[in-house]
Amino acid sequence: MANGQPEPDLIIFDCDGVLVDSELLSCRCLSEVLAEFGFDLRVEQALDLFLGRSTAAIGQYYRERGEILPVDFLPRLKARVLETFAGVLQPIPGVSAVLSELKAPRCVASSSDIDRVSLSLNVTGLASHFDSRLYTAQMVKHGKPAPDLFLYAAEKMKADPRRALVIEDSVSGVQAAKAAGMTVWGFVGGSHYHGRDGRAILAAAGADRVFARMSDFWEA
Repeated sequence: MANGQPEPDLIIFDCDGVLVDSELLSCRCLSEVLAEFGFDLRVEQALDLFLGRSTAAIGQYYRERGEILPVDFLPRLKARVLETFAGVLQPIPGVSAVLSELKAPRCVASSSDIDRVSLSLNVTGLASHFDSRLYTAQMVKHGKPAPDLFLYAAEKMKADPRRALVIEDSVSGVQAAKAAGMTVWGFVGGSHYHGRDGRAILAAAGADRVFARMSDFWEA
């Protein structure tokens, strides 16, 4: 393990932005669907506000500002995202090789719903690396940045949280992993970090290490 640490008993991967290069795609879908309902939110704003968060955070954001999203907003957003992903979603370069070489147990813990995670892994050919070991925010009371999802994943995988390693690309995900008492590596190789100082962003959030290429996964 990097920095001379022992290899973990469990490696927990976030999905969006870590396994699949989906964050820009999903934020573009969000911006487009909001515009259809008369809400103005640029892609860059969507990244800043909702990267690593569940769709519940979108409704909460607007409620706090005295605005209510229409009841058909979330179904339309989900349909748009799934349609877009099915057509163009790509895996993060090099991630399949990393997963093939791992000896430690691994799972996915994502803020996205299970349909989106399953589609993402199937479309990109990564599903066989995880089988049914997929855990999402809909399975716990509080999503990221709360530690609930990572603790739930560790419990299901029968692992000590202190011996778990999380791979995350968002501030909320890093914060959630640290709150769970886990080691967390920040990954900034997704297209949503082009032109942004991802290293500084995730280091400031508390990441124990930040890296930008999956080929550097095990390097200190």
